[in-house]
Amino acid sequence: MKLKNKVAIISGGTKGIGRGIAVEYLKEGAKVVISATTEKTGLEAQAELSEYGDVLFIPCDASNLDQVQEVIEKTVEHFGKLDIYVANAGINDSNKTHYLDITPQSYDHIMDVNLKGMFFGGQYAARQMVKQGEGGAIINMSSVNAYLALDSQMVYTTSKGAIQQLTKVQAVALNEHQIKVNAIAPGPIESELMRRVGSDEQLFNTVLSRTPMGRIGTPEEVGRLAVFLACEDSDFIFGQSIYIDGGRGFQAFPAPGYKTVTDEEYELLQNCKDE
Repeated sequence: MKLKNKVAIISGGTKGIGRGIAVEYLKEGAKVVISATTEKTGLEAQAELSEYGDVLFIPCDASNLDQVQEVIEKTVEHFGKLDIYVANAGINDSNKTHYLDITPQSYDHIMDVNLKGMFFGGQYAARQMVKQGEGGAIINMSSVNAYLALDSQMVYTTSKGAIQQLTKVQAVALNEHQIKVNAIAPGPIESELMRRVGSDEQLFNTVLSRTPMGRIGTPEEVGRLAVFLACEDSDFIFGQSIYIDGGRGFQAFPAPGYKTVTDEEYELLQNCKDE
């Protein structure tokens, strides 16, 4: 087992990509804390994930720095230490507001979760790792949209671009403490965010037509990458943003031979993503 006896925090770990990471970490022997805002969903996820190993849910709003700090303190109180911190919690603009109409309030709402919460969450986690004196790993969740210009999600994409630079400077700042920092940049993955992006069939087909592999990825596939970045196999990977996107980031035009999904196939895909 690659993460045997390691203790990991996964923010936004109750569903989607975060849940996929939690599953793979537990399979590899880690003890896992999942955090999210909704207690009911969190407790349900804790019960379901417990079949894989030792997991604890702690409620947390990633924009509330006191709560972010509390998650780390309760993790150490419960499991005795912290080895891995996965900053996965993130939100986007459900209204797809045009740039000219974005308000400071909506900007702050997204940035407080996606960037401020990640910035200081990583800092709090690193302080605990430094105190322990045994190094550790921090993994930030970026996106293929850190590179692509998605104008319907101006604040979201800006935050994801900033995360890639944050990852580099964190890696440099924490190197002396043997804390490894990298980021994951997913493309289309089965998740709540993807459901919103693919909320209509035409848009969903547009995304798939520019994804050479012709499918969306799974949270478990992201989880396997997160295992790699947390274990010693990736010890010479430094401050990188690793794209897991089926080629979405560089397909300029619809992929040759791309077949549009039918109404029935689209409905099936939506149902699968809801499970």
